[in-house]
Amino acid sequence: MTAGKTTRAGFTLLEVLLAALILGLGLAGILVSMSQAQKMMLLSSELETAQEVMDLGDMAYPMEAVKEEEDLDVRETRATELWDLVTEERMTSEQREKFHGYTWERENLDRNMSDDDLKRMNRLCRVRITVTWGERGQGSGKKETETYVTLWRKPDE
Repeated sequence: MTAGKTTRAGFTLLEVLLAALILGLGLAGILVSMSQAQKMMLLSSELETAQEVMDLGDMAYPMEAVKEEEDLDVRETRATELWDLVTEERMTSEQREKFHGYTWERENLDRNMSDDDLKRMNRLCRVRITVTWGERGQGSGKKETETYVTLWRKPDE
């Protein structure tokens, strides 16, 4: 060793604090992304169940069987009732819990349209199908909906 030179034996306090800050930010980022992934998995499960309820409603009240515009409207129906209309099988407790709070509804958006307007539209009616779930007091306390609009034409007689 030459005279007048000193050697460092460790890290300074500033370097340690900087390393801890970088490590903390990295861990916080990982925790946030894990939380968002969990939220997306829950939402994905709810949307999958909503699609199953839409399928049940389409089987219980097929649009192909509708002959008149006024028969397009179907009041809000619980998913468990739709199940009973579609199958003879009894729901398991897991299925009952899965479909709890889900409802299905079909609405003719053009029911108040005049005959002239319907003729101009080639007798096409817009039909909205809505699945609603979520109840006050459960989870976030807000209702969620999944909706799609399709077209229906009065069958030729």
